[in-house]
Amino acid sequence: MSTRAAFSVLDLAPIIQGGTARDAFLRAAELAQHCEQLGFSRYWLAEHHGMPGIASAATSILISHVASQTQRIRVGAGGIMLPNHSPLVIAEQFGTLESLYPDRIDLGLGRAPGSDQITSRALRRDLNSDPEQFPRDVLELMDYMSDEPEQPVLAVPGKGSKVPVWILGSSLYGAQLAAALGLPYAFASHFAPAQLAHACEVYRQHFRPSKYLDKPYLMLGFNIFAANTTAEAEDLATSWQQSFVSLRSGKPITLPPPAPGYMDNASPQAQELIKHMMHCTAIGDVDTVRQKIHATLVNTQADELIVTSNIYDQKARLHSYTLAAEAFKSL
Repeated sequence: MSTRAAFSVLDLAPIIQGGTARDAFLRAAELAQHCEQLGFSRYWLAEHHGMPGIASAATSILISHVASQTQRIRVGAGGIMLPNHSPLVIAEQFGTLESLYPDRIDLGLGRAPGSDQITSRALRRDLNSDPEQFPRDVLELMDYMSDEPEQPVLAVPGKGSKVPVWILGSSLYGAQLAAALGLPYAFASHFAPAQLAHACEVYRQHFRPSKYLDKPYLMLGFNIFAANTTAEAEDLATSWQQSFVSLRSGKPITLPPPAPGYMDNASPQAQELIKHMMHCTAIGDVDTVRQKIHATLVNTQADELIVTSNIYDQKARLHSYTLAAEAFKSL
């Protein structure tokens, strides 16, 4: 069983407690530069709206900011929530990005709102839209970026850009669509691991080779909180734990500082929630992280892991990615 896989970065540009969006953007650029030097393959930013602790709402703009501060690492969206947008506008935005940063831009597409229902309405999203609209929008978007679009309207920039498109998902729907279209698939196992095994199976079994991809390519989201000692890593992870429990309780917050012992005093519901998330989470020193990565790759045969580390302190966050890269390279 192979444990060779590419490794990448998923960032939400977290706003820390007491910090600002500007701070988050500066931290994102610094992290991207750091991970580029460490050999990570790509750096993706995710679209969210109305979240006090997530600054990546204007995803295309932030992608340009990060790409301008790096030289080689691929930068992209993990992802753009396509039902929030016109396919033409996204084709123009990513055609522009590809023109500015040739052969470095990725476009991951999701169908979730990246927000609550009230925010979705503010985005002018139709909450009662046709369930088949998302596949049609994906095809329309890819057509705009092709060499010979069939659409009567041209995306300029956009036409001929051929930005690589990925399908994102946290359920079987995305796996089925990615397989049917012959596209790479990224599963959000870092926050929704329940259907991971089934989604991997569906994607691989039903994959149809296409002009974009001749065989399945599977990326999995993975949380890593690495430090010199497991005790230190466990303390760092409490920022993520507090934030995630608050989000699932309908009260999203800015990323708080660590709260050692948080899980010992958390409610049974919160403890169960975090326990569920541990299926695709590694917390510990470099050896502990390596073992968890190894087990995940053996079990899933994923082609790539995309790592997120919502850590309050920037130096600790950078160090966590350093240790994660060490763990990957030693497999």
